[in-house]
Amino acid sequence: MSGIQGKVVAITGASSGIGEAVAVLLAERGAKVVLGARRPDRLAALAARIERAGGEAAWARTDVTRRADLSGLVELARERYGKLDVLVSNAGVGLISPLDDLRVEDWEEMIDVNLKGVLYGIAAALPVFREQGFGHFVNTVSTAGLRIVPLQSVYAGTKNAVRTISEGLRQEAGDSLRVTVVSPGFVRTDFADHMDPAVKARLADMKDIAIPPEAVARTIAFAIEQPDGVDVGDIVVRPTAQA
Repeated sequence: MSGIQGKVVAITGASSGIGEAVAVLLAERGAKVVLGARRPDRLAALAARIERAGGEAAWARTDVTRRADLSGLVELARERYGKLDVLVSNAGVGLISPLDDLRVEDWEEMIDVNLKGVLYGIAAALPVFREQGFGHFVNTVSTAGLRIVPLQSVYAGTKNAVRTISEGLRQEAGDSLRVTVVSPGFVRTDFADHMDPAVKARLADMKDIAIPPEAVARTIAFAIEQPDGVDVGDIVVRPTAQA
């Protein structure tokens, strides 16, 4: 049996891209997935697709900038399936622009979604994991935090903050909880759709080398399927052609 079989996995940002790919793959491998995102129509369609394929899925509209929504997603997992094995904090935004543009509202949104959204997930799941005596945090960060470049400083800052918090969490977690950080490179998703058009055009060439979201999903599945006592701490997954 797969190390994923029977596990209950909650996923934020599950309505598209990496989150959707993770949900589909884990359900195929026997997990019960609990889907969270801001687009309920996409969540309902994804849950139905998983169920038609023989999997199990529940969903709730989840805005990670609202602490109550994360608490509700974790509680849905417990009510529906009796436990929560893994929380995949995948929701994120990349509102890339030069600092000189002073897009302070965009900076605040990245802090609220990319950083505070992960913290709210920790606040919701950590007491549950402690009570159960087991649990696994999987936090999606980015290679943008490994190689700092112009235009991405605030975005990279939020991702590196999550990286730092995750390492602190790992050290505090003890021997019964696991913490994994996954750093994707360029991935073929709609992530750039909300960027400034000029910045989006500058990144257009990267589409040619981008990896599919399923590649990141397989990486996350690898971390989850490890036996108890094995913690895969930090994984980078990127195109071979990425600098």
